[in-house]
Amino acid sequence: MSNPDKPFVPQHAVPAGVVATRWWWVRHAPVREDGGCIYGQKDIGCDTSDRVVFEAVGKILPRNAIWYASHLKRTHQTASAIWAAGFPEPEHLRHERALAEQHLGEWQGLNRAAFFASRPIEVGSYWFAPIDDPAPGGESFMDLYNRVRGAIERINAEHPGGDIIAVAHGGTIKAAIGLALGDQPDRGLAFTIDNCSVTRLDYLATAGHSGWRVPMVNQQPWIADPSHNAMHQPAGPEIATASKFG
Repeated sequence: MSNPDKPFVPQHAVPAGVVATRWWWVRHAPVREDGGCIYGQKDIGCDTSDRVVFEAVGKILPRNAIWYASHLKRTHQTASAIWAAGFPEPEHLRHERALAEQHLGEWQGLNRAAFFASRPIEVGSYWFAPIDDPAPGGESFMDLYNRVRGAIERINAEHPGGDIIAVAHGGTIKAAIGLALGDQPDRGLAFTIDNCSVTRLDYLATAGHSGWRVPMVNQQPWIADPSHNAMHQPAGPEIATASKFG
């Protein structure tokens, strides 16, 4: 745990004696074949047709990184699109089931708009349910958070000082942000994570203490060109809040 009496400096430079393990989280490309339904851990594909987006993402990712993805094919397709757009393909893409999206159980397959219209507005959460409320036959956000935290801690120990590119899911990345903000999962839910966006979280450690630094969240390096706006896919509570507040 962090030592409050010896905080890490906030600059991007890494102090002498500190080991920095840099996580580059990429959310998968937008899903078009969900039929307007909640998909959670359903293994459906994504739209990787906009090469410019993947070229832009590749330009800000580090070379010689260790690549991870969940076991769901939309993360593999997104990684492949980045490589096809010119990023050097790594020797291995490690499949990590613990980095999968929240399993939404019996909610998977339900019409998304109707689902959120039937539920109370959770201002400050904007998720499918309160963090401790599991989907019937599935997981709660806390279940997701705990398995993502376990995977991050294990990978940090296996690859100290490395660059980790993790192609994952919106809920997974929100969980990672909650961990970086001092093991506060609810704080991670306050962030928007768009399709194909890049989030950077640095784990800084010495023999005596450790902590996290957050260089960037939801970076979209293609966003200056409005012709690529279609790569943003409103999902889940975004639809409900747009209709109720907009």
